[in-house]
Amino acid sequence: MSLVPCPCGSGAPDTVCCLPIIQGKQATTAVELMRSRYTAYVRGAIGHVIATHTAATRSSVDAKAAEQWSKDTKWQGLEILATEKGGKDDTTGKVEFIARGVTRGTPFAQRELSTFERIDGQWFYVDGEIVKDVPKRAIATTGRNEPCPCGSGKKFKKCHGA
Repeated sequence: MSLVPCPCGSGAPDTVCCLPIIQGKQATTAVELMRSRYTAYVRGAIGHVIATHTAATRSSVDAKAAEQWSKDTKWQGLEILATEKGGKDDTTGKVEFIARGVTRGTPFAQRELSTFERIDGQWFYVDGEIVKDVPKRAIATTGRNEPCPCGSGKKFKKCHGA
């Protein structure tokens, strides 16, 4: 069994966290789906990102652009800020998060409030609203000897800074 920490920052190994969901296991909560979508961007598994959009929004995804962004970005971590509903017995949910990275040398912190819906027992991403108020600390670049913001416990230079 792999002990590689999942990029989503849960602290669990990727083989028992997001990887099974990316490979087709259904997420049991909206936050699980959110974490797996972030991990899919990190891993370049854009098919999962597209497949987890609702049918109504799936065709609006530019797969080629998403794949290129995924490749061009050094992903630095996901921080879940808040959740509203989205549990095992809910049909809707919201997850507020900050995703951090550096794309072609430019650091970013995307803060979003995402809406999810469970249809026939399966969670789907409906849409997201970008939240403009991103804490300054969220955009700051990580120093090479600082802990990696992905939550791996390694120094940044040994993890996402390599």
